[in-house]
Amino acid sequence: MSNKSLKPEDLRSARWFAPDDLRSFGHRSRMMQLGYSEEDFRDKPIIGVLNTWSELNTCHSHFPERVQDVKRGVSQAGGFAVEMPTLSVDETFTKPTSMLYRNLLAMETEEMIRSHPLDGVVLMGGCDKTTPGLIMGALSAGVPMIYLPAGPMLRGNYAGKILGSGSDAWKYWDERRAGNISDEEWVGVQGGIARSAGHCMTMGTASTMTAIADAMGLCLTGVSSIPAVDANHQRMSAECGRQIVDMVWNNCTPDKIVTEAAVRNASIVAMATGCSTNAVVHLIAIARRAGINLSLDDLDVLGRNTPLIANVRPSGKDYLMEDFYYAGGLKALMSQLSERLDLSAMTVNGKTLGQNLEGTEVYNDDVIRPLSNPVYHEGSLAVLKGNLCPDGAVIKPAACDPKFYVHEGPAMVFDSYPEMKAAVDDENLDVTPDTVMVLRNAGPQGGPGFPEWGMLPIPKALIKQGYRDMLRISDARMSGTSYGACVLHVAPESFVGGPLSLLQNGDIVRLDLPNRSLDMLISEEELEKRKANKVAPEPKFERGYGVMFSRHVTQADQGCDFDFLQTDYGRTAGEPDIF
Repeated sequence: MSNKSLKPEDLRSARWFAPDDLRSFGHRSRMMQLGYSEEDFRDKPIIGVLNTWSELNTCHSHFPERVQDVKRGVSQAGGFAVEMPTLSVDETFTKPTSMLYRNLLAMETEEMIRSHPLDGVVLMGGCDKTTPGLIMGALSAGVPMIYLPAGPMLRGNYAGKILGSGSDAWKYWDERRAGNISDEEWVGVQGGIARSAGHCMTMGTASTMTAIADAMGLCLTGVSSIPAVDANHQRMSAECGRQIVDMVWNNCTPDKIVTEAAVRNASIVAMATGCSTNAVVHLIAIARRAGINLSLDDLDVLGRNTPLIANVRPSGKDYLMEDFYYAGGLKALMSQLSERLDLSAMTVNGKTLGQNLEGTEVYNDDVIRPLSNPVYHEGSLAVLKGNLCPDGAVIKPAACDPKFYVHEGPAMVFDSYPEMKAAVDDENLDVTPDTVMVLRNAGPQGGPGFPEWGMLPIPKALIKQGYRDMLRISDARMSGTSYGACVLHVAPESFVGGPLSLLQNGDIVRLDLPNRSLDMLISEEELEKRKANKVAPEPKFERGYGVMFSRHVTQADQGCDFDFLQTDYGRTAGEPDIF
């Protein structure tokens, strides 16, 4: 995109700075107060660098340096960059869950863009909820945008063993509870599992969502695979700065990129990577911000027909994101899928996806498998329906023991996480390998905020017998680094009266994965009796953002966006008045 389709007077920022009136005088004088001359910003695209860094966001600890790389690129291309700090929604420390604040980040992003003289934006994210939050807000704002992914951290390492963030934490914790890990080993794993800047290096939610942004055309194609501390990441950041200036001059707005074809491409790529179950919620929310009615059923069809070809933990067995990058990264994976993708979809560099994939090679076909030799014959996720989840639930078949694909057993029901946590540590708990553990009141409203409680710990009584998996059901989410026979996102959730709220201890639950069904084997008459006796729970919030969240958040199958924010490109808030 070298030819400019806009003139300086057409820039959005010109509304703030160009007129010869008192208000614009004030804008220009305040820019001079910051030490700039008019030559620095007049008649140039003003680029907002939206940075989700904080000192508690470990995934983004390198972002202060990357901002300078972006600014360098913007300046090289003749633009003017301003850093705009945004809400830093980190997965590690934000409680009760970062998902509670994804929509707040989206709202802040949208309003920050709309209310300031920004012609285009570079979105800096990576940790789980920052990618969808930034993209959702920028889609609704409608100015040219490019996504800069934080990149995965380096492989973990302890005592000569390669560690995967999240996934190995769960594994070693079970061994610790079984008495198989010493204090010294536990501390060693703790110090070796996360050892550089960057997000989780498994194919967890962070790597999943940056890959989705990449496959959707919102990144420079393939850059989501670059490790955070690789020098290529610095060069990529500068290129994002140069590219966004070009996008502004050519009015390359997000509606020209995030099309039905782009969303479908991103969904296929997600399935082929062994994506996090959280991808379902975020993909639906992003698509609906773009006016595309993506549904769980659409994703299930793609899941049935897309082989898993990224041999990366937790769905893959052997490798991590650093290995994935060396094997050719996301570009190589997309080249393997080229016959299934719409290669005419436009990307941020003004070229089609097909043009960007030309000449791409796979350097290790055990890490990035050919379609003829997949890790798993179907994609990462499956969608279930039944009388326990009439609006849907999700499971990750490739990451659980196949013996649970068809399973029937008695329910052990917990109404809160503390209740469940106390029970699983009871070595005398009356539980068998056939038991179906159920946690409810953990959905969008019940959690509150849809926390990652869905990978319920295996009861200590079973761990000591050598069991490491069992069927678990919840209206919660689980970490993208998790694994096991976990059915998640049960909708409608228990807290709002979904059928899960009617389940009782000892009721028989049946999962039939091949037929995509999940049911409690109870008569309709009995369910009606239980429904008549049910008492509605007390609201979780009495003030503030929590009240807004509980009144307006949609259910898991609808993306958990706020109902008043799901819109299309034709229904935006418009430009602010400048008087």
